[in-house]
Amino acid sequence: MVKKEELPACPVATTVQLIGNKWKLLIMRNLRLRPWRFNELQKSLEGISQKVLTDSLRSMENDGIITRTVYPEVPPRVEYALSELGESMRPIIDAMEAWGIEYKKKACY
Repeated sequence: MVKKEELPACPVATTVQLIGNKWKLLIMRNLRLRPWRFNELQKSLEGISQKVLTDSLRSMENDGIITRTVYPEVPPRVEYALSELGESMRPIIDAMEAWGIEYKKKACY
């Protein structure tokens, strides 16, 4: 997890630092629905590379936004889900979705 002294002074900048890239937001969008496996996420996020997905998931796990659960099976099964902290961001993602829907209604022909 990031140390307080490493975070920007501005709270908005802090949020942007933690989830402010396209892929992290789209990963969180998916994880709102249910836990996902790596390959499911990669297939659902058109254009994301394996490296970028891996790096994004690791970063989000280190920041406490998602959890990674490894099931002791053969072959091993790994699932990613929103953590309690990640769940607290659900209203933000929901609001972004609602705004996008309204924008598309008004601005797109």
